[in-house]
Order: sequence, then structure tokens, then C-alpha cells
Amino acid sequence: MAATRAMAVASQTTSCLLSKRRFSLSSNSRIANLCFNDKRVFFSSKRVFSCRAIYNPEVQIKVEGQPETLDYRLFFVDYSGKKISPWHDIPLQLGDGAFNFIVEIPKESSAKMEVATDELFTPIKQDTKKGKVRYYPYNINWNYGLLPQTWEDPSFANSEVEGAFGDNDPVDVVEIGQTQRKIGDILKVKPLGALAMIDEGELDWKIVAISLDDPKASLVNDVDDVEKHFPGTLTAIRDWFRDYKIPDGKPANKFGLGNKAANKDYALKVITETNESWAKLVKRSISPGELSLV
Repeated sequence: MAATRAMAVASQTTSCLLSKRRFSLSSNSRIANLCFNDKRVFFSSKRVFSCRAIYNPEVQIKVEGQPETLDYRLFFVDYSGKKISPWHDIPLQLGDGAFNFIVEIPKESSAKMEVATDELFTPIKQDTKKGKVRYYPYNINWNYGLLPQTWEDPSFANSEVEGAFGDNDPVDVVEIGQTQRKIGDILKVKPLGALAMIDEGELDWKIVAISLDDPKASLVNDVDDVEKHFPGTLTAIRDWFRDYKIPDGKPANKFGLGNKAANKDYALKVITETNESWAKLVKRSISPGELSLV
């Protein structure tokens, strides 16, 4: 039986990047920002500007199938119960340097969850291999997921990263906050840096970010701050993603940009470029192939 739960999305927006459709709220709208993860409920009256995206705090989660099975799907639905795409319909940018981040894999878990980019409404599912659900060989130590409305174009060779082509997926985020989140949570984050992972020749960006509700969020604004307040974390992230395929007999992944995390400005450049690529994709300026644009 399908289960539904309410989701928290940021309660305001002052700007938004490109979207497929228009959605707007009046400036005197009262927004209820609900957060059930820690059993608190917040209400705030904020001015909301029109934004070219479906954008509603009453986004809900509808689960179909049982966890850790081939049939499991986690769908996003709007206030009317209509399914929406977490990849295409959740806005990317919130203004003031904040972005929406959708959790696919909670920290300290190993089930390899991902947005199904080739299925209608792109639900979150568990990745499969040879007819079986997949797991990482060990837990991932950070919340992991995607930036909506981004796409790494497989036809674009990045001259700054060994000419590697995009991996045909949304941009990944590694959120370093202390709280373990839930699959499908939508967090308001700020980017801190970027790692240019090269996976079997494909460029697979990892944006390092922190949720704005984390106790240390105000202390970190760039990669140098991460080293200061989360010592060893950038190295640990790089090493985790470099080595996680080795137990399966595959070679280690590589990293461009000198094998180090680029700074916040570079991360923002990556986000802007991949948002522009996504815009071309949904306008069909680039062939989507098997990707779902719904």
C-alpha cells in the first residue's frame, strides 16, 4: 500500500533558475514550513516572489513497494496529489546563495538509491545490477543526493577536467552536516566546494555542501572553512569515492583539478553550467535519449 508523508521545502524564494513551467505565489501568501524529522513545526510569513518552477512547501512523498526491493519507488507529489519530478519540478536556486538539495542516500547507510532519470516523474529507487538491488560495500558517511534542474551533458567535453564528458545525470551533492536525513528530504544548502570525479572516463561532479540548519553552517563558507571546522572531511570524501568500487574488482576512480576540492566560486560555476545544460535538455535543444523529461 502506498504511504504518504509531508515534506519540508524552503519557505521562501527570491530568485530561481530556469524551469519547464510557471508557478507563482502572491507576495502576501502565508507559507507553512513543516518539518517532521525532528517533530518540530515552524510557521513563517515571508514575501514570496514569482518563480518559474513548481514550488510549494506542501510537497509530499508517496512510497510504492517495499524498501530494498526491485519494486520500491519514492514519488514526489504536489498539494493536489499530482506526481511531480524531483529532478525537473523542484527549483534549484532559492536566492541568497542557497539551493535545494534532494537526499537520495542518508548518511551512515549503504543502499544505493538514486533518482530514476529514465522513468516517468523520476522517482527515487534503489539501483540494480543483474536483477538485484545494489549496495555500497560500506556505509557512506554523509548525506548524498542531487541538485534538481542540473544535468551533466554527455556530449560536452570539459577541457578543464581532462576532456571528460558528463555522466548524463543530475549533479551530485555530498552534504556534510551532522544530522542523518531521510530519503526524499529536501534541504536548503549552501555549496562550499567541488570535486571533479572521473568515473570510467565520465565526469561526475561532487558538490560539497552543508544544510543551512546545521549548527556549524554559519562557520563554513568555502573549502578552507571546511578544513578548519571539519578537518579531514574533504580528503575523506575524495578517498571514499575514489575507492568504493575497488571491493567489486574495479579500478579506483580518478579526480581532476589537481586531485583537490575546488573552491566555492568554482562550485557555483559548475552549478550554473549544469543548470544551463539541463535547460537545453528540457527544451529538447539536446536529444534526451532515454531520459524522462516528465
